[in-house]
Amino acid sequence: MNIILFAKALHVVGFISWFAGLFFLGRLLVNHAETDRVAAAGLPDSALRAQILREEYTGMENRVYRIIANPAMMITWTGGLLMVVLNPAYFVSGTTGWLTVKLSLVVLLVVYHVYTKAKIMLPMQAGERPLSAWKLRLWNEVPTFFLVSIVFTVTFGKVGELSYLYLGIGVLLFCLLVYRGAVAYRDRQRGAELLEK
Repeated sequence: MNIILFAKALHVVGFISWFAGLFFLGRLLVNHAETDRVAAAGLPDSALRAQILREEYTGMENRVYRIIANPAMMITWTGGLLMVVLNPAYFVSGTTGWLTVKLSLVVLLVVYHVYTKAKIMLPMQAGERPLSAWKLRLWNEVPTFFLVSIVFTVTFGKVGELSYLYLGIGVLLFCLLVYRGAVAYRDRQRGAELLEK
């Protein structure tokens, strides 16, 4: 059996699962924040409904973080480091510095992962609202930046075709499009709420 191919498959399964966990966790945090709207709905049982939802989201957030995101992050690192240990030529092949850029992005993704739990998820579970639902929607798009950046860095970097200028411009344009889409969604939601009133 080719151990490098095994490590690569492990790495791919890990990062797909890791991103799935981060995207799902972000969505749960948005939903958790929106329970405040349920509580303010003015229905006789609004407070009870909001409390039940908060408890459910808290449990789901904990499970996604502990059962999906954390193990997937560890699998990603294990597979990736195993590939580099078994084939140190990754550091010198392709576009100069591509692996350093990728590893830097992955370290920043770990920072995002830990920060989300420590500064957003846990305070929300304690009843605080460190970010509004709108800001949480934007925060949930941060892994998209990492996903696009890492995939393009690896795909073009390994074969020596990576242009850091084009990568930067492409990722910036992508982020602007995602932000513009989020703003359009927010504006459409606000318009719908005004029509309901």
